[in-house]
Formats: sequence, structure tokens, C-alpha cells
Amino acid sequence: MEFETVCTGLEFPEGPIAMADGSVILVEIKGGRLTRVLPDGTRETVAELGGGPNGAAIGPDGAVYVCNNGGFIWSERDGLAMPGGQPEDYTGGSIQRVDLATGVVTTLYTEWEGRPLRGPNDIVFDAEGGFYFTDLGKHTPEFLHQGALYYALPDGSSITRPAVPLMTPNGVGMAPDGSEVYVAETRTSRLWGFAVTGQGQLARPSGFRPGRLVTTLPDYQLLDSLAVQENGAVCLATLMRGGISIVAHDTGAVEYIQFPGDPYITNICFGGADMRDAWITASGTGTLYKVRWPYPGLRLNFNG
Repeated sequence: MEFETVCTGLEFPEGPIAMADGSVILVEIKGGRLTRVLPDGTRETVAELGGGPNGAAIGPDGAVYVCNNGGFIWSERDGLAMPGGQPEDYTGGSIQRVDLATGVVTTLYTEWEGRPLRGPNDIVFDAEGGFYFTDLGKHTPEFLHQGALYYALPDGSSITRPAVPLMTPNGVGMAPDGSEVYVAETRTSRLWGFAVTGQGQLARPSGFRPGRLVTTLPDYQLLDSLAVQENGAVCLATLMRGGISIVAHDTGAVEYIQFPGDPYITNICFGGADMRDAWITASGTGTLYKVRWPYPGLRLNFNG
């Protein structure tokens, strides 16, 4: 597999969105901004968001919806940027809407039933135009919040919490037919599946598990964002090992693709005419890669 370096010098990029014009819109968490990377590698600032913009997705109105985790403590090791715990200036997490035509930023949600959002992380829209998002929580040396999976409407009118508690839920995606929502837990290395019974509604799990356990990765592999292939397999950005784990949605069997030189492989998205162009964020080195993927990616319900 050949790895094309599209752009370097990004400040911990995540949340890539493949646009129809060949550009990629992504967040720079450390930089606190939404950025457009053009096909020639040049970049433009779409909006200054502050805090810690994380996952991003195009909504039914063509705007970008951003999970803002409120920011991290940053450090560096071996030339790699490393996010840490809750910073002193942290004021909470939020869901933001960015108008691509004007760059105007609107904050849609900061709480659920009076309880603040801690660290919104990743987002996916369903066919009805609502969106699921994960809240990973925040941590300090003394505590770690339990996280949750939320469902909200893009007009700011409704937010629910269909799955709780989860341990550091990160990546989120949907099965091709919309029948299941997938959530990757960072610290447990587990991928869960939740059966969808209605708009924003999930089946009550049996027993003591929060959902259907699709797989658990062995050894010290931490999970970040995810994307789904056309065949239903789930592509998990795999931290520490530094690559993408492709997980069969039914058997949990894992195929692995290694990326060069960065343990912080955090996101993958698909685009192109055949949906086999894949863009991958290597966040520690601030790099955006492009590769030809062995399988077509799933076309999202709304795209740029």
C-alpha cells in the first residue's frame, strides 16, 4: 500500500470529512480550529472554534457539526504531540455548528437534562437527519468520568442519552442499513454494537453487557475514531500500534493495516468516485495521509 502525504504541520488533526471537490475538512484539536485541506496540500481556516474540536460531520443542511471536547493538557514526547487530561481553563464540552459559507459558529448543546457535556468526541448522522455522538468524558490524576452515547437533532431542539454508562466511548458509526450503531471504547479496546429500534432509540441489552460485543483487541491497543466500509466491516483507528484495524461486523475477525511512524493514527474517512480513496490522520506528527483502500467505504447519509 502506498501512502501519499497530503499535508503536514497540522496541530493534532482529527475528524476528516472527504468533500466532493477533493478537499478534506478536518479539525485541529490543539489549534482549536476547523480547517480545509486542498488537494495540493495547502490549507485554509474555516472557523476558529476554541476548546478542543474533535469529531466532525456534514449535516443535512450542508453545515459541519463538531464535537468539542473542551480542550486537553498538551505535552510532547519523541517529537509527537500528546493530548492529556483536563486543562485548567476547561469550561465544558459542546456540540457546535459551522456554516461553511460564512464561517459562523453556533453552539447547539452544552448539557443533557442539566448535566454538562464533558468531552464530546465523535459524531455520525442517521438517514433521518439526527445524529449520534459519543462523550468520552474528561480525566485528571484523581478521576475519570464515565461516558455515554447521545442522540440529538441538528436544530438544537432535542438531546437524549440512549446508552450509558460506557467507558471512554470514542468512535461512532452506523451499519450500512442503519440497523446498528457501533461505538469504540478507547481504554477497553472494545467495539460495541447497539441495535436501532427507532429514531435515536436503541434496544435494551440483555444481561450485564451494554450492547453486543463485536470484538476486543488484545495487548495494549487503544481505539479512537472509526469508519464503516460498504460491506459493513468497521475500520478502527488503533492507537499505540499505529494503524487501522478492520473488524468484521458479524464475526469480529480482525485484519490490520500498519501506518508509518506515528502511534497516534486517529481517524479514517472515505471518498472518491468509487469510495476507495481513504484519508487518515496521523495526529502525533500532524500529518494527513491519502491511500487507495482495499475495500470501498460506506457513503455517508450526508456529505460535502
